[in-house]
Amino acid sequence: MNTSVSTAARLLGAGLRALLVLTLITGVLYPLAVTGVAQALFPGKADGSQVEAGGRVVGSSLIGQAYNLPLKKGQETPEADLKWFQGRPANGLGTNSVNTRYELILSGATNRSAGNEELFGWVKAAKAAVVRDNSVPDHPVDPDEVPADAVTSSASGLDPDISPRYARLQAHRVADRNGLTAAQVNRLVDTHTEGRTLGFIGEPRVNVLELNIALRELAAKD
Repeated sequence: MNTSVSTAARLLGAGLRALLVLTLITGVLYPLAVTGVAQALFPGKADGSQVEAGGRVVGSSLIGQAYNLPLKKGQETPEADLKWFQGRPANGLGTNSVNTRYELILSGATNRSAGNEELFGWVKAAKAAVVRDNSVPDHPVDPDEVPADAVTSSASGLDPDISPRYARLQAHRVADRNGLTAAQVNRLVDTHTEGRTLGFIGEPRVNVLELNIALRELAAKD
């Protein structure tokens, strides 16, 4: 009996010591080491890839954000502020409980299949809205010009980038709303277009936040 108690006590003590040592290594020392290395080598990325404008942090280059007008009385869904470049569609297209567009508490896609009739209806409505919002008197938008990322949400709903094609489609509307020329705005798009990662991964892209910051600075000069 005494031997069994002694053995159990020894095993319990060994287990507790192992727990304390592993907690110290994996829960304290390792996170501190990783954080220290990250802060030393990649301080910007370690701090969330924050983007500053006017002396203050206005967002992250990794997470998209909405550019909407203030809610009007009785309005539940804000309207897009069309003087700014817009990101990918809100709420995963349509109403669902998963994709809350740029809300960091919860993110995800609609999980509708390509042949889903509901998704088909959302895409048609989004395409019509893109054509309507981006058509200006001297430059109507042809529905065939609308790229896929203009009418579909990303898998996470947090995508900060749009395609150069979608950015250029918005250029005439943005120029018209800000008193600029389309050539000026298209030059901004070209300047802020990033190529494929390592030259072959992904597609060319434009960060909407960084593009809008440059747009604000350009509009302030004119």
